[in-house]
Amino acid sequence: MSVDPMTYETQFFGFTPQTCMLRVYIAFQDYLFEMMLVVESVMLRKLDGIPGCKVSPSQIRKCTEKFLLFMKEHFDKLFAKMEEVLLQLVLNIPKNVLLPEDRVQEQYPYSEEEFQALQDELQQLQQQCRAEAAAEQALRAELEEQKAVKAELEKILQCFDGLENICREHGAGNFKESFALLTQSCKKLQDVLKEVEEKSKKMKRHDQLM
Repeated sequence: MSVDPMTYETQFFGFTPQTCMLRVYIAFQDYLFEMMLVVESVMLRKLDGIPGCKVSPSQIRKCTEKFLLFMKEHFDKLFAKMEEVLLQLVLNIPKNVLLPEDRVQEQYPYSEEEFQALQDELQQLQQQCRAEAAAEQALRAELEEQKAVKAELEKILQCFDGLENICREHGAGNFKESFALLTQSCKKLQDVLKEVEEKSKKMKRHDQLM
C-alpha cells in the first residue's frame, strides 16, 4: 500500500485513495477464496463419481490450499502494479488542478506570516468577544439588582403615602413635618437615656468607693 497521505485527493473524494484500494483488495481476495471453495466442491463431486478413486477429501483440501497460496502470491504482485497505476492515473489530482473550494486562495494569496497575523487577530477578537459577553452579563445582573431596589423603594414610598393619608384622616397635619418632629423627639429621648445611664454608672462607682 502507498504511504503517501494524498490529503488533497482525500479532500476531493471524501475518502483516502489508500482506503479505496484496500477495499478493492479485500473484495478481490474474498472472491478468490470463494472461487477456490467452489472449485474444491466441484472436484469432490467429480471424485465421488469415479469408482475406486483413492484421492481423499483431505488431499483435495491440501491441494486447494497450495493452489490458493500460489494464486494469492501472484495476485498480490499483480495488485501492487494495479494499485500503483490507479493511484497515479485515476485517484490522483494533478498538481496544476485546484479544487473549487480552494480557488479563493488563488484569488487572495497570502504568506505564512500573513496567515499567522490573521490567526493572532482572530484570537484577539475572540478574547474581546468573551470580555464583552462577560461585561454584558455583569450589566444585566446589575440591572436586575437595580430593578429589585427600585421595587423596594416603591414599596417604601407607598407605605409613607399610606401613613401620610392616615395622619391626614386623624388631623395630624403634614406627615413629613410630623415625621421630622418624631425623629427629633427620638433623638432627644436617646440623649436623655444616655445621660441617665452615665449618672447611674457614676452612682454605682460612688457606692463601691463608700
